[in-house]
Amino acid sequence: MLKLCDVKDSSQSVWLVAPKVTVGRGNQCDLTLADSSVAKLHAEILVDGDELELHNLSGGAQLLVNGKVVEGSCRLQPNDRVQVGDRQLAVVDPKITRLKAAGSAANVAWALRANHPAIVGRVFPVRETTIVGRSDECDLTFSMSHLSRRHARLEVREGLLFAVDLGSANGTYLNNQRITETRVRRGDELRFDSLSFSVVGPADDLDKTTVRQAVSVPEAARQSAALDQAMRRSQLGMRTQAEDGRAATSEGGSFGPSESLSAGYRGDSAAASGSWVWLGVIVAGAAAAGFFWARSQGLV
Repeated sequence: MLKLCDVKDSSQSVWLVAPKVTVGRGNQCDLTLADSSVAKLHAEILVDGDELELHNLSGGAQLLVNGKVVEGSCRLQPNDRVQVGDRQLAVVDPKITRLKAAGSAANVAWALRANHPAIVGRVFPVRETTIVGRSDECDLTFSMSHLSRRHARLEVREGLLFAVDLGSANGTYLNNQRITETRVRRGDELRFDSLSFSVVGPADDLDKTTVRQAVSVPEAARQSAALDQAMRRSQLGMRTQAEDGRAATSEGGSFGPSESLSAGYRGDSAAASGSWVWLGVIVAGAAAAGFFWARSQGLV
């Protein structure tokens, strides 16, 4: 079932039920709009199942659907905008509206933070489509004479924010450059003539992307082979040092007792030192091999 809702005040709404719904300023209407621009009986909507037909009963007062004047009658569809006098109404499906609202809440919202001294620091949320201007019909209304009645339109398209100038007299500016239509990013300055705002919103994906250079498989294999060769050379050197120490000890006849003991000590010391070197090489090799493998897998 569909509803007819005031765009700026959702509490002003009526269910569109058969046979018809009336809209006007009078208390007898199904949807009463206390506005001098609205006739006492402004319009009626005939309801037949899912079919809606709008009739102008105002006797010449303003009635528009999606910006087009309705003098007699016309069909209505979900999401149509109906302007009754100066009031903006919309035909909505509450179920779909709730789903959209839930989806929007899951994302970071776009907003404008005011820089103008009169309203500095105030934050104005930006919806999927937001009209900015001087008119009360706009989504963001600012009573400033230099703004056009409908100055600009902000649109969120697939999560990205765009600004469109609506032919304003004094122009719309992005970072001090006058624009007709352009994409807007977080941190930009968006200005409607002299009314300036800072843009608040999600960062670009590119801002959060880091370039990671992975070691190719052939390069990792080459580095691993070089490490193996270094370890083998180290082990060979340690064996040579140990053999030289033992040889010096066995030939102790050419040395005095103290010299023989000293030679044996040097051999054992060299072997111990070589053992520590060998252990350090193994640990370093294992760490390096693990690092290169992780980088080749894109884990670091």
